[in-house]
Amino acid sequence: MAQRYGGQYSPQGQSQPGQSPQPPRSRRKLDRPDAAGARSNILFVPPVVLAFMSLGSGAIGLATGLVGAGLWLLGAWLTREGLRAEAAYHDRKIARRPAIPRKMLGSASIALGTGLAATVHGADVLSSVIYGVITGALHLASFGPDPLRNKMTEGVDTYQQDRVARVVDEAEAYLKTMQAQIDTLRDRALSGRVAGFRDTATQMIRTVENDPRDLTAARRFLGVYLMGARDATVKFVEIYQRNHSQGARQSYEALLTDLEQNFAARTEKLLLDDRSDLTVEIDVLRERLQREGVTSPRNRE
Repeated sequence: MAQRYGGQYSPQGQSQPGQSPQPPRSRRKLDRPDAAGARSNILFVPPVVLAFMSLGSGAIGLATGLVGAGLWLLGAWLTREGLRAEAAYHDRKIARRPAIPRKMLGSASIALGTGLAATVHGADVLSSVIYGVITGALHLASFGPDPLRNKMTEGVDTYQQDRVARVVDEAEAYLKTMQAQIDTLRDRALSGRVAGFRDTATQMIRTVENDPRDLTAARRFLGVYLMGARDATVKFVEIYQRNHSQGARQSYEALLTDLEQNFAARTEKLLLDDRSDLTVEIDVLRERLQREGVTSPRNRE
């Protein structure tokens, strides 16, 4: 029978003496596809071409071309960030609309850049404006507008949903900072551990989004604890980059294990409480129906 290799120094190998065994890694892929995709990266090509083509256009043409290329670059960056913000918006059940309509601003920036690029190649003002408007319209048609409405849940007051949206934004920002900091070490094992904890915390976030009444019980976890985890990660990265201290690494991994276990336990409790509330509501409804003489045919038999 074939056996999986698991030597001392393999990624799935045995723990060294004195080290606690690591919990199973999350199923989450470390190389998660970027929400922006390749189509937004293509937008960074035209400004480079425009900058090179403006080199032989004289001083005014060169300056105009560089400004146009800069506007194109700005539009490409705004589009990419807008696509990422839109993906995060659609992933949430409760979400506020992006504060800045990045994709629409990107369309305007690219339109201006196109108009300036047209003037470099001898187009008159009217033609440059037409080129710019057409390019901006095509960009907006390709990538679509930004989300313009807040995403809310029916039956829950607006104030409570705004509170949930703010807490979720802060919690996801803490988790994103943790992952970005630990990824600078280029250590797949540590990145996997943080990714696993990030998934566990995200499950709690989604639970709170599904039932905003759980916010009170989870707020300390999504606020104070995640803030502390972020600060501990930043401090650990500073220390580990200097001397690769194994003691600091073991302490940090133990912290991740404790956090993951506590977050998972709290999330499970929230789910159990939700199911208990549902059971109570069903029992109350059945009693009320029985008092009013309304029964199902199966109960009549």
